Parts: sequence; C-alpha cells; structure tokens
Amino acid sequence: MTDSTFVYVTYIRTTPETLWKALTEPEFQRQYWFGFTQESDFKAGSPWALKTPDGSLGDSGEVLESDPPRRLKLKWRNEFREELKAEGWSEASFDLEAAGPVVKLTVVHSMPRPDSKLIRAVSGGWPQILASLKSLLETGAALERPAA
Repeated sequence: MTDSTFVYVTYIRTTPETLWKALTEPEFQRQYWFGFTQESDFKAGSPWALKTPDGSLGDSGEVLESDPPRRLKLKWRNEFREELKAEGWSEASFDLEAAGPVVKLTVVHSMPRPDSKLIRAVSGGWPQILASLKSLLETGAALERPAA
C-alpha cells in the first residue's frame, strides 16, 4: 500500500529554540495559526489536541516523539469532518535543523492509505500556516487568513 504524504520545507530566520516555542506555545500558535491553538505538554506519550478559535476540538492525537528543539512527531486524527475522521490516524512530524542564521523546518504529514482526503485537506492548510509562522518570526506580524 502506498502512503499519502505531504512534505513542506522552509527556511526561517530564527533560532531552533524560538521556532520550538512557536510550535509548542499557545500564545505563539494563536497568532500564526489563525486563532487555533494546541493543548499538550509536548512530552512523548502525552495527549495532544488542536482547538479551534471557539475552543471546540478540531483534531486530536498523541505526542509520539519530542526532542526539543530538534524534532516533534504527532499522531493526528481529524475530529470535525466525518469523512476525514473515518480515515483514521495520520502522523505529522516537524524537524528543525540549524543552518547558520536560519532554521530549516521540514514538516511531513502522512497517512497510511493511498489518495487520503485528510492529506489533500492539510496540503492546502499547511502552506498557509507555515507561511504565517515564517512571517511572524521574521517580521513580528503573522499573515491574515487568506480568503477561502
């Protein structure tokens, strides 16, 4: 069986420690993730949840790996769209690598099924979120949410 996989690589003018904070602290997340936040202590084995701006559950899962400020890997399932939830669990990993004055961030989100609807959905969302993250860390201002 072929996995469905989304991969995004970007370089951000920041430090691994600051990028790690941006990925794991709600006050950062709310700014670049268009009001969404994550709830977790980000330790391996801990529960993880993505909350919508109104506080409802968007996605849930578990922290599979946590190696601050180098790697974070999450078990991930969509909770609000039945057709996506029915696909089951996916995995999202975030690898941070210092590269001189910048950090190389590699995000891989994969699902062990071909032609995953979830991976198609996140393939549209991740570029917006990660561009907003880069903007926030480099300029101090996140992007506004793009029109649908």
